[in-house]
Amino acid sequence: MRSPFSILILMLTGLGTYTPNPVPAAKHKFIVIAHRGDHVIYPENSLEAYREAIKNEADYIEIDLRTTKDSQLVSMHDGTVNRMANGKGTVSSFTLDELKQLKLKGKDSTQTYRIPTFAEILKLAKNKINIYLDFKAADPTAAYKMIKAYGMEKQVLVYINSQAQFTGWLKEAPKMPLMLSLPDSVKSVSGMQKFLDAYQPDLLDGDYSQYTPALLAYAASMKLPVWPDIQSAGEGPADWDKALQKGLTGLQTDHPAALVKYLKDKGLR
Repeated sequence: MRSPFSILILMLTGLGTYTPNPVPAAKHKFIVIAHRGDHVIYPENSLEAYREAIKNEADYIEIDLRTTKDSQLVSMHDGTVNRMANGKGTVSSFTLDELKQLKLKGKDSTQTYRIPTFAEILKLAKNKINIYLDFKAADPTAAYKMIKAYGMEKQVLVYINSQAQFTGWLKEAPKMPLMLSLPDSVKSVSGMQKFLDAYQPDLLDGDYSQYTPALLAYAASMKLPVWPDIQSAGEGPADWDKALQKGLTGLQTDHPAALVKYLKDKGLR
């Protein structure tokens, strides 16, 4: 387990090794992460999209956490509601009650979808699916308090977007698995080693195309999971073939149901 002091020493010296915090237990060897839920049918980051991911046997739902004007935690990818809801303005400019009056835009105009709270998502996911928490704009103390309230400490990992978030989570929950993206500048094992020594993430994200078998082998030697993004407009079996050939064992996808079926057909699920 890391401490803020050990992080500082390693950043200064560039030396040392560490033992990553374990990630949540999963039923499958190849991890499928439903990007913003399974949103092929339902609006992204909606409870319906998360339920669909559970039904389609994903291992994680990826949620985007933001804070309302009255300090409530909700899931919305963008900083504003403009793209996804029938309103205008930043998430932080609305109270929770005001956000609850908005409707999410969906393919089925006869259905009503709402912006979910973090509490609603935790309740839905408990003992059913793990949570990949993309920590957009929230306070680690408030988020972890809610995670503990629902008994979800062993079902959550946190994707870090800033140094302040990293420091905050280390202080609040030192055993929480924290994910960082591998920088585009890292092209070699030595470069990866320097990055890992400096920041000590518990698992890695990034774009699947940037990983080589050598980088993945080094990460495996460190017992460091690598579950990068593969989602794109044209994502499909050709991309998944490339990911398997590289040696990847987890992906964040826009098509979790199709990826799960692909893996089953390959005998990998």
